Amino acid sequence: MYHKEKSIQMKSSASALYNNLSVLRIAPRSLTYFTVVHANMVNMVSASWDGLNYSHRQLQSKEANVATSSSLIMQAAWCVLPSRDILVLTSQKGIQMYESDGSIMVYWHALDTPETQTAQAVFARGIAAVREKYICVGISSGSMLVFDVPIKGSNITLSEVLEEHKESITDLASECSGSLECIADMVSADDSGNLCVWKSGEDFQLLNKIPGFDMSCSSVKLWKGTVVAGYGTGQIRLYEAVTGIVHAEVNAHARWIYSLDIAPFSGLLLSAAEDSLVRVWHLTMTPETNSVEVTSQTIPGRNLTTPRTHRQTLTASLPLSPSRSCTCITSV
Repeated sequence: MYHKEKSIQMKSSASALYNNLSVLRIAPRSLTYFTVVHANMVNMVSASWDGLNYSHRQLQSKEANVATSSSLIMQAAWCVLPSRDILVLTSQKGIQMYESDGSIMVYWHALDTPETQTAQAVFARGIAAVREKYICVGISSGSMLVFDVPIKGSNITLSEVLEEHKESITDLASECSGSLECIADMVSADDSGNLCVWKSGEDFQLLNKIPGFDMSCSSVKLWKGTVVAGYGTGQIRLYEAVTGIVHAEVNAHARWIYSLDIAPFSGLLLSAAEDSLVRVWHLTMTPETNSVEVTSQTIPGRNLTTPRTHRQTLTASLPLSPSRSCTCITSV
């Protein structure tokens, strides 16, 4: 069951980007952080759980040794590691990492830009925290950068570059169920719909490559060894991560899917798309047959047409309405 929570007013609108809403709960302080990207600005809001207090912060795209930049920001997301939380921003110029409240930038990585102008744009997109100490970021060339993050401080290092994709990375996701038994740690998606399944470590290992259908996979999640992928066709496909076997295919939306998210313990899946709907699905594992069943769930009396989020574990995104508000839903 879901109920509507108080809307949160943002400082500006949100760009029509994939996965353009990130949420971080700070339980010790009874706060929830929200971010959305608009042009070269990240709008952050911290909200108390009682809904009485709000605090706004705006971060601009930056370059090394430059105060501000006109570079467009492609994504902002919190990476939750066992030792610390990092806010990661990706743009046309590079990758910025901040302390979770956005107060201090702890790392900057510039993207390699060609000396002569080319037809292909340069940008970073796709962010995932993997296991104890890795943050992975995708870039437009199809490569993925693996950063080794220390327990504290700014001594973040680029430890590996993964080069299996030939098209621009659209999204990355790590195993969200918390199960140590899952072989696959991370999945990556690109503009041609190809998926790569990875196992993390000192050297990341490619476990499987799932071919696409020449249609962009805009959002992807990894849950209990199952890849959940959303496509520009409005379809959601579920694959067994290691073998690539298709568990299910759902005609979920009439238009392009913009975001997916999963509640790891309940198996609730949210999908948001250009058709202005947020749909709720229930994923059920059947260990005897090693399969996943998908059933549609409803939110009684609600036609969800603005960005919503399950306050505890679920995030979904759509371009914000003209009122520039972000509305929350939470289970009861």
